[in-house]
Amino acid sequence: MINQFRHLNPLNILLLVGIAILLRLGFLVNIPDKLSFDFIEPFAKLLIPIPLENAFNPQTNIFTAFWLVIIQAFILNRIVNKYNLIGKPTFLPALLYITSSSLLKSFLILSPTLICNFLSIWMIDRFLSIYKRDEVKSVMFDIGMIIGCGSLIYFPYIAMLPLLWICLIIFRPFNWREWISGIFGFSIIFFFLWVFYFWNEAESKFYQIWAPLTTKFPTNLNINYYDYLVLIPVIVILILGIFHLRNNFFKSYVQVRKTFQVLFFMFSLVMISFYLKQEYMIYHFLLGIPAASILMSYYFLHATKRWFYESLYFILLGFIIYFQIF
Repeated sequence: MINQFRHLNPLNILLLVGIAILLRLGFLVNIPDKLSFDFIEPFAKLLIPIPLENAFNPQTNIFTAFWLVIIQAFILNRIVNKYNLIGKPTFLPALLYITSSSLLKSFLILSPTLICNFLSIWMIDRFLSIYKRDEVKSVMFDIGMIIGCGSLIYFPYIAMLPLLWICLIIFRPFNWREWISGIFGFSIIFFFLWVFYFWNEAESKFYQIWAPLTTKFPTNLNINYYDYLVLIPVIVILILGIFHLRNNFFKSYVQVRKTFQVLFFMFSLVMISFYLKQEYMIYHFLLGIPAASILMSYYFLHATKRWFYESLYFILLGFIIYFQIF
C-alpha cells in the first residue's frame, strides 16, 4: 500500500477515495441519531448569522465531512510536492492526511476544526512562500487575517498567533514592520466584529470573548484511555519520523529544515491550546493533523524496510477500523 502511494500514479486518486470510505464504514454501522454542527463561535453569530447547527442530518453531515477531508488531503499533497518538503513528489501526504483524519469518531463529522484545517493548510502554504522573498509584510498581514477568521470559527485557533513570530524568527532576520503586520491583519477581523457589537449596543459582550485567555491550564483531565489506544501506531510512526528527520536533517535543503521546525511549533500550539474552549472537545486535535501527516509521510517515504513500514500502516488501519466498531 505505502509503496503504491510513493509514486504519482493517477490510480492513487481512486484508491484514496476508497481508503477514506473504508475508514468510515465502522462509524456508519453505529451512526448516531443526531449530529450537530457549530459552524462558528457563538460570539461571531452576530456577524455571520448562519444557523447550521441542525441543518444536516447525520448521513449528510458525515458525507460532507468526507468530501471536505478528501479536498483538504489533495490541497495539502499539492503544497508538500510544490515545496518538495519530503524529498520527491508522492501521494503519501494525502494518504496520511486521510488516514489520520479518521483516527477518532469525532474527526469523522463536521466540526469547526475541520473547517479551520482549510485555513491551516492555506497558512502552511503562505508560511512557505516567505522563504527568499524580499518583502513579506503583505504575507504576514494575510496570515494574521487567516488566524483572525479561524478564531471566529473556533476560538482556540487564536493560539496560532505566536506562530507568526516563530515563523519570522526561523525564516527571516528581524524587521519590526513584519512583526506588527500580522497583528494588524488579525486585529482588523476583530475590529469589524467590534463594530457589529457596537451597532447592536452590545459592546460589553465583546469583551467577554477574551475570557478563555485567562483560563488556567487544567491539571486534572478525565480521560478514558481506552478511547485513545488507536493513537499508539500514530505515536510510533511520529517517533520514527522524528528519528529519520534527525538523521537527514543537515542533508536537507535549508527551507525544508526550517519548515519542519515551523510545523513542530504549529503542532505544539495545537496540543496545548485545547483548554481555551469552555468544553473539552476531542475534535480540537484535528487541527494537528496537517503537520502530523507531513511528518508521517516523511517517514514512510524514507523508510527502507518494506515489510516493516507496510505492516505498520496496516496495523494503523486495523486499529482505526477496530475502535470504530467496538
